Amino acid sequence: MKKRISNETIEYIGILSKLELDETEKEQAVSDIEMMLDFFDKMSELDTEDVAPMSHPMANNNVFREDVVTNGDMREDMLKNAPMVLDGMFGVPKTFG
Repeated sequence: MKKRISNETIEYIGILSKLELDETEKEQAVSDIEMMLDFFDKMSELDTEDVAPMSHPMANNNVFREDVVTNGDMREDMLKNAPMVLDGMFGVPKTFG
């Protein structure tokens, strides 16, 4: 494992993520990120020539339903409780003179 992440990079990541890391946490972050990069390098060695691309590891299909209105027009019921109704809409007090 070669060192690819500098302390300046960790500082910058900390600033972007609004994290205040102490020295121990910074060292751990460097170690964790370098481990991930090593894993990515290992993954890039794999032969994926005959592997079909996929968006999800499980073969799921979306189940769509028809968008049907079931409760109908409830305008009158909703406006019954309004303190003020103007032209079939909720009325509100004037805020500007």
